[in-house]
Amino acid sequence: MEFSLPAWLGGLAGTIVAVAIYTPAIGVIERRLRARSGPLTPDERAAFDARLSVLRRLILAIAIALLATAGYWIGAFVGGMGG
Repeated sequence: MEFSLPAWLGGLAGTIVAVAIYTPAIGVIERRLRARSGPLTPDERAAFDARLSVLRRLILAIAIALLATAGYWIGAFVGGMGG
């Protein structure tokens, strides 16, 4: 695996796209999950918020991993390493 400027820029662009998609998407997901859960007691709400926090981090990590990798390979291909 070679490290070229186009590949790194592609990876950076993929990361930026992942964060840009994550921001509105997590809001929609969170609203739907909260609406589905119904009324909660304070203890249930704390547990729900803890699980939601883990879910947020997991979604962000997966989005960054997938889109940064895709951006890296696209950058490498466009930069001439794809041959």
